[in-house]
Amino acid sequence: MTGPDYFQAPDYFQAMDYPTIVQAYPVGDDFVALGQRLSRDELFARQDAQFRKCLDFAWKVPFYQRLWGEKGIEPGDIRGLADIGKLPTYSKTELMASVAAHPPMGDFHGLDTYPAGQRPPVVFQTTSGTTGKPQPLIYGAKSREVQNRLLARAYLWQGMRREDVVHSVYGHGLINGGHYVREAVSHWVGAQFMSAGTGIETRSVNQVMMMREFGATVLVGFGDYVKRLADVARAEGMEPGRDIRIRMITGHIGAESRESMSEAWGGAEVYDWYGVGDTGIIAGHGPDQDGMYVMEDAQYLELLDPDTGLPVEDGALGDMVCTCLFKDDVFPIIRFNTHDVTEVMTGASSTGVNFRRIRGFMGRSDNMVKLRGINIFPTGIGALLSEEREEMTGEYICRVARIEGRDEMTVHVEVRTGAGDAAMKAAYEKILRTRLGVEIGVAFAAPGELAPLTGIEVRQKPIRLIDERK
Repeated sequence: MTGPDYFQAPDYFQAMDYPTIVQAYPVGDDFVALGQRLSRDELFARQDAQFRKCLDFAWKVPFYQRLWGEKGIEPGDIRGLADIGKLPTYSKTELMASVAAHPPMGDFHGLDTYPAGQRPPVVFQTTSGTTGKPQPLIYGAKSREVQNRLLARAYLWQGMRREDVVHSVYGHGLINGGHYVREAVSHWVGAQFMSAGTGIETRSVNQVMMMREFGATVLVGFGDYVKRLADVARAEGMEPGRDIRIRMITGHIGAESRESMSEAWGGAEVYDWYGVGDTGIIAGHGPDQDGMYVMEDAQYLELLDPDTGLPVEDGALGDMVCTCLFKDDVFPIIRFNTHDVTEVMTGASSTGVNFRRIRGFMGRSDNMVKLRGINIFPTGIGALLSEEREEMTGEYICRVARIEGRDEMTVHVEVRTGAGDAAMKAAYEKILRTRLGVEIGVAFAAPGELAPLTGIEVRQKPIRLIDERK
């Protein structure tokens, strides 16, 4: 675009509106003060005002016009956040159908709602494609920087500082994760950031050498690979905590045991946070490490029963359905079902912040296996075993097959010693039977043997389930 029209469109920095973002989404002590000061009624009023702006914008977007119109919903039927339950949820399935029908970007964005010459700048990334074809992710400058600042809020509250050297093992390329985390740290924390990426981007041996050479103090990434790097460091003669002085780990730890992660890295403090590519961070640990605080001034989170779609009681498992209250510029997100499962924690917070807390990522409802009436989440099995068995490396994969008309699961586990020990096999199976309430078989593998199946070195999120029934 050239000529006068070029200067009508805002540049990235004008479109992000820095002063408003800083004021609306505080970090540090200002965030804590906000969370302690706001009553639940005041918070809802704030959420409702933001939601109405997102709703007005979404009605201009073809995807929502179609999604809501098919349910007989018209503008004016939804008056505010109190009516949000009348709107249908959607998931990646509907977004990918939009891409297929309107390639290559789909029709779930609102770029075409802007007049000629005034289309805002965007950040374009994709999902990792863990569950299939990568999905386009489109961010306006405002929504991108808000979610960057929200992640920085969590990092700073957890203890990240400008003086830190942050080593990141999130993936890059078109994948959103690594870029998102880099922007959050560089734009809003100010720490030195090392974007090492996955094991295929920078070999694991090279990563631990870089961490020692550049004095890494914080490690960020998915828990599976973070823990693996500790084993790689020891194999190279480096002792985590002494030769690589990581004091803090923060990332997608998930069902992994924080205690075992801390021990692997010489006593580092371990924090978890949760979000997906579409939404950015939804919730994260505070300094108390007692559940994840939902960023309720920016995200409206519902927990719904996977079967009925109705809200679950606090303390019960439900699908996380997210509405981003700040995405009113390019890609509105209203009732997006992540299909990730968690539960709301009850009881008062020691920090005094009045935002709701969730347990964290506990599995996927669309990756759940039902065995003899028991719901099993494969992503949580590794933590159950590694908490009690020191010889387990932390790597595993579940296989499900239909045998003689009955579904059976076998967990293949990497162990450092005792792979042929029948008594040890029985001990592992007893742990699963006791903790999960159903018989699950166990088979052992040598360290590194499962890597071709899990993709631990090359995938941002390792594979934990092979379903041979399909």
